[in-house]
Amino acid sequence: MSEGPLLLLFDDRVARAWEPFALTRPAGELLFGALTQRARAAQALQLPFGGHLGCTELAGFDEAGAGQVLLKPPDGARARLFLCSRVVPAWGSRLDYPARSAAVEVGGQILGWYAAPGAPDPPPAFLHDPGPDLAPPERLVLQGRAVEAVWELIDGNPAQLEEDFRALGGHGLQTAPRGSYHAIGSPDGWLRGGERVTIEPAVVLDFTGGPIWLDDDVVVKAFTRLAGPAYVGRGSTLLGGTLSRLSVGPRCKVRGEVEATVLLGYSNKAHDGFLGNSYLGSWVNLGALSATSNLKNNYRPIRIWTPGGTVDTGRTKLGCLLGDHAKTAIGTMIGTGTVVGAGSSIFGRDWPPQFVPPFTWAGNGTLTAHDLEKFLATAALVMSRRDVVLTDAMRGMLRAAWARGRAWAG
Repeated sequence: MSEGPLLLLFDDRVARAWEPFALTRPAGELLFGALTQRARAAQALQLPFGGHLGCTELAGFDEAGAGQVLLKPPDGARARLFLCSRVVPAWGSRLDYPARSAAVEVGGQILGWYAAPGAPDPPPAFLHDPGPDLAPPERLVLQGRAVEAVWELIDGNPAQLEEDFRALGGHGLQTAPRGSYHAIGSPDGWLRGGERVTIEPAVVLDFTGGPIWLDDDVVVKAFTRLAGPAYVGRGSTLLGGTLSRLSVGPRCKVRGEVEATVLLGYSNKAHDGFLGNSYLGSWVNLGALSATSNLKNNYRPIRIWTPGGTVDTGRTKLGCLLGDHAKTAIGTMIGTGTVVGAGSSIFGRDWPPQFVPPFTWAGNGTLTAHDLEKFLATAALVMSRRDVVLTDAMRGMLRAAWARGRAWAG
């Protein structure tokens, strides 16, 4: 990284409403395209990352490779670039940093603050609701855009995948995989592979819709049809089925019919069943034959729960949003626009409600609070199966999230 300012991402009031994910993670740690918002901002701007602000309730967030949640900005002796975590900087964009502090404009909005060395930090009110009223008069224009609603991370994902692929350099597999695959369209320049990638025989890779990126230690099992644009994170396994236009975080297992979907790390959809136009948090597990509706029978726009009330998304295709550590039982049916809070489990013959509060057992028409200690014990067990430890810091953060989230149950 260059000797430029320290990059600090802040979650404003809009990002803090990106449920069911904001309860347990900073918005900068959400996957969009082939990278998290944090990783892309740091790489695109070529700046060292200093931490997440504006989400002090997540103090203790402790995830491998992720940024730290800060209770306050670091010492101001060094220059700092405060950037809203919803910003997606354009690849190749550069800023010429002035001698004094300046507002950062993205797509016509004030969404950042450059603090010169020794200059004061932006006021907390700016980090909560950035805008011109509290900003310095001088402006820096950053090429890029901002994500407004959380479901834009779903329908905007295929285009972002292609942008990331082009920026980071498409090339052939670095190591020849075992077995062979059938290509639809040319893989030249459209296939990017890490080390130790394994592709078994009877795999189809379709490049007609976009590129495919298989990261280190990815395994693609026989009878998988993968259509780009697609990114599969380190150590993940595709177990078979028809998969298209998806982003998969590290160490996930995916099978069945999956389209236009994002899965964060360590999540499992290891069985048959349809999953479309959805976003799954980390440590999510879908039981066998769990299926999601992503289109209403009347083809009307889909409404979705948010902390500010139910809103019309303007989308006719939208599946489910499942928070970290959410689970479904075998054969679970999930309706269009369903939001399942972090730590919740859904089961039973009936379709779950459109909003399942965090840390809730939902099934057969009932909603029951999940016992906190039992939830933590299960989470620790699940994580240990992937050789990941539920640290004391993360336990503390999840305890605080449980208390806040249960308030939504009414």
